[in-house]
Amino acid sequence: MHEFTVWAPQAKKIAVKIGEAIYPMQAPMQTAPMQTADEQTADDRGWWRVAVEDAGPGTDYAFLLDDDPQPYPDPRSEWQPNGVDGASRVIDHQAFHWNDAAWQAIPTPTPIPIPIPLSGAVIYELHVGTFTRAGTFDAAIERLPYLADLGVTHIELMPVAAFAGDFGWGYDGVALFAVHAPYGGPDGLKRLIDACHRHGVAVIVDVVYNHFGPVGNYSGKFGPYVTDDHHTPWGGAVNLEGAGSDQVRRFFLDNARMWLRDYHADGLRLDATHAFVDRSALHFLEQLAAEVEALESTLGRRLVLIAESDLNDPRVVTPLQAHGYGMDAQTNDDFHHALFTVLHRERGQGYYDDFGSIADLAKSLTRVFVYDGIYSRYRRRTHGRPVDGLSAHRFIGFIQNHDQVGNRATGDRVEQIVGLDRAKVAAALVFTAPFIPMIFQGEEFAASAPFQYFANHQDPELARAVSEGRKREFAAFGWSPDEIPDPEKRETFERSRLNWDELGWHEVHCGKHAEMLAWYKQLIQLRRSSPSLNDGDMGHVRVAFDETLRWLRMERGLVTVLCNLGDEAVELDNPAGLPLLLASRSDVRADVRAGERKIALPPNTLAILSGESVESVESAEKD
Repeated sequence: MHEFTVWAPQAKKIAVKIGEAIYPMQAPMQTAPMQTADEQTADDRGWWRVAVEDAGPGTDYAFLLDDDPQPYPDPRSEWQPNGVDGASRVIDHQAFHWNDAAWQAIPTPTPIPIPIPLSGAVIYELHVGTFTRAGTFDAAIERLPYLADLGVTHIELMPVAAFAGDFGWGYDGVALFAVHAPYGGPDGLKRLIDACHRHGVAVIVDVVYNHFGPVGNYSGKFGPYVTDDHHTPWGGAVNLEGAGSDQVRRFFLDNARMWLRDYHADGLRLDATHAFVDRSALHFLEQLAAEVEALESTLGRRLVLIAESDLNDPRVVTPLQAHGYGMDAQTNDDFHHALFTVLHRERGQGYYDDFGSIADLAKSLTRVFVYDGIYSRYRRRTHGRPVDGLSAHRFIGFIQNHDQVGNRATGDRVEQIVGLDRAKVAAALVFTAPFIPMIFQGEEFAASAPFQYFANHQDPELARAVSEGRKREFAAFGWSPDEIPDPEKRETFERSRLNWDELGWHEVHCGKHAEMLAWYKQLIQLRRSSPSLNDGDMGHVRVAFDETLRWLRMERGLVTVLCNLGDEAVELDNPAGLPLLLASRSDVRADVRAGERKIALPPNTLAILSGESVESVESAEKD
């Protein structure tokens, strides 16, 4: 027997269709005492229920609403094996055999590794469909030894909830409780997470709660999930505060709990939380943080929430006890923008116009947000507020992520834009900055594959609109329409797959892949082993710079980082006589002048000096 439930407050009648059989749904008698045996009605919150004797795991079903003959999938469907327009399928989460019982925050005598706390994390963002040639969860498992050897502690999966078409970024999900079938479905994701835990790697699932995709979204047939009272770049806003919002919030809260409980995910990354419109006394993020905190006590393992937000509002990551929203961390876009624009200047590129000076980078390294209550030319208003009293470990730093690569016209990567030398400097600044470092798939070996925007909309008119809109968007920045990859063509998706053969090539022209990978391994081992670099106190970060000569010095405890992004060589003081631990090029090491306590830096180079133990970095260098 299986009990089917659905929230559909707008329906006058509703039924479950299984094969050719139809089962009318009702509310429990105790919640609707005035109904008679012949009446069909929802309870006072809009929930409908029916128990079907012969149904259970593996049963395909759909809902019939009022007099509409079209059967619709369950908004809370946990399996859409035939696509987002097909019937839903009942699954039993208890049937999967897990092997990660010891995966928890409390050490136990077990061979299974213990998860690293978020404060010490090295996050690796990946897109399942392009991470491997097969583009599945099971294929990703084959790369876990590589990630563990690299030093990755957490992988962040771009959205895996079911969306229309065979390929896409995943941010157009519509069946948010179901796992995208082409990736391997529910059991495939469980196998991946189970294997990650065996390799000592935690898993963060990217979830999209700010909008639904344009194809296969039937939630509006059932209830007011979206409201036209507020608007976002994707249309109406998710209904977090209007009539019916209690159940809409419950929908997303239960979805979050499902990934963490039933799939054993270690955390969630919440997409574009700045698009939430919620003036409730209890903000949705606060409610989510409180429920996840209760869930982690029940499960006995640490769970984390990471928000994407462009509000520059520290309340997002301020603890609940201090009247904040309670997110564990958020991405720091200002750090990315400041770093990218000192490496490469692009005029007329939106938010990049607010950045471009060494001073901006220095401010981000010491104050987190560049725009912390100052005027933004791009926004034409004052933006942000200062970060005070929060650890730098509340913020995630990166030079590449899916947005910053994929939302470029051709999806080109940092190394392709600024060259190997500057890309190595950028990587070193990410790993020596006070923030939690994040890598985007392939950047660690200077992957040649771009990461372009791709989608697989089955509606020809929508596909045409997406393709033409992409060309118009970048034509405004001076790009020829012929240079813009068509996101709807399969070759755009295929072009974005990582080429893992690049790690095995030894020809001279491909040596950059091995060189970059060795550099990342050294940086990660340094980050993981250095007490100074794991200090999250922003008050312990000191930065000096020269805007004209374009050099920067950052001091973090016993570690000093020197970089030169100018056109001429510079000599920088090393008053403490710290030994040179790592250099982005060999000629930096050759120019150490110990007697004079100065370091000579050629253009586009970086040096890391340290008074700490160098054993782990030296071993990485030998590898």
